[in-house]
Amino acid sequence: MKAALALFVLLFSARVFASGELLSTLSDQKHVSVTIYNQNLALVKDERSIDLRKGKNRIAWRDVSAQIRPETALFHANGEALTPLEQNFDFDLLTPESLLQKYVGKEVEVIKTNPATGAETRERATVLAATNGIVLKYADRIETGIPGRLAFSSVPDNLRDRPTLVVSFASPGSGARDVELDYLTGGLAWRADYVAELAADDGKMDLDGWVTLTNTSGTSYRDATLQLVAGDVHRAENRLKQYESMQMRAAPPVAAMASESLLDYHLYTLDRPTTIEDRQTKQVALLDAGNFPVKKEYLLRGDGYVYMENFGGATNKLKVAVNLSFENRGGSLGIPLPAGVIRVYKKDGEGRPQFVGEDRIDHTPKNGEVTLKLGNAFDVTAERTRTDFSRIASNVYESAWRIVLKNAKSDAVTVRVEETLPGDWQILSENLAHKKTGGSTAQWMVKVPAEGSAILDYRARVKL
Repeated sequence: MKAALALFVLLFSARVFASGELLSTLSDQKHVSVTIYNQNLALVKDERSIDLRKGKNRIAWRDVSAQIRPETALFHANGEALTPLEQNFDFDLLTPESLLQKYVGKEVEVIKTNPATGAETRERATVLAATNGIVLKYADRIETGIPGRLAFSSVPDNLRDRPTLVVSFASPGSGARDVELDYLTGGLAWRADYVAELAADDGKMDLDGWVTLTNTSGTSYRDATLQLVAGDVHRAENRLKQYESMQMRAAPPVAAMASESLLDYHLYTLDRPTTIEDRQTKQVALLDAGNFPVKKEYLLRGDGYVYMENFGGATNKLKVAVNLSFENRGGSLGIPLPAGVIRVYKKDGEGRPQFVGEDRIDHTPKNGEVTLKLGNAFDVTAERTRTDFSRIASNVYESAWRIVLKNAKSDAVTVRVEETLPGDWQILSENLAHKKTGGSTAQWMVKVPAEGSAILDYRARVKL
């Protein structure tokens, strides 16, 4: 097998030089930068030093992404105009199977070794089929299977040992030039993951942010400048101009994962080069925020449909959600937070961190508010009962409600009750004052004493 691989590489190298191609590999690379978006999309900028000829050049640019979008490729030399002529993306990789497939209908040489004497014999045969086995036609017969080794006269031009973009262009001068290939590709993705630790009094929190990178593009990016774009970039299918509107130059090194505005998105830049190997998932630090204030809140939220149907006074047991919220401002926070999952831990009585819940956040700007639903309360419960219902007109309904909140905790709590009322609505009577927080939301802040209960009574009229 090693000998066969060596033969393939030798044939490939000979073909490249014989055809007049200039072969460029990663050994020519001077710099590479990768900008990754949220939507399985990345912009690769690959700069290499290549010895160009004056006039027409044909460069086989090896080790591009196997998921390159060839129509987005931009090829240029720093400080010198190049005239593009043609480009081809060769993604049919050189393997014994692919080489054999390309020789269907062509002749190969079959080499057999006598097991007793070690003598070799050679015979010409035409490959008739190479799918699910091989069929060979000799001068006097047809055989299936490979009776020995096969020798090929050359490697077809569109078979490459690595994904390769072949670019033809005219150069006004000759000599070593710094040439850059920019292109969009799939196979590179990132997401934000956060780990938080809640203080014993639930009033402070530490937050670590990580960027998780996944590379399935078919090539590696070594010592790359890494940038990440947070935001939903619009993509028009099959439009080359899309690439031109999304070009970005690498920002100068700044603090780890520093953020800056880019149109209406946010661009994060790692302050050091990093290597992203093919078939690899890796994490890099995004932020480290410590001891910032958070607010714990109990929330009971209702649905609007209950105001239009008569349920006959049935009592429903409801779950009270436990939320954490904080403002993304000041101190070690205050940078735009990419969308991701925040997982929250809290230490138990023995000082061991325990998982207490997680929630997904959307892209959150600086000074924005983050709210996390960690789960449902165990010691704070609720019951809702409709105490009256009447239909005033064909589209007007009136109903009375009682919500009983119970608190088994040793400390008093406040529960934010939010009721969603449809259509035009008004609260006709209530034992606690409400606040209208939206076109369809009435809110009450209900204080529930330790190991006690509290009651909210109200009557509402809705017009649909």
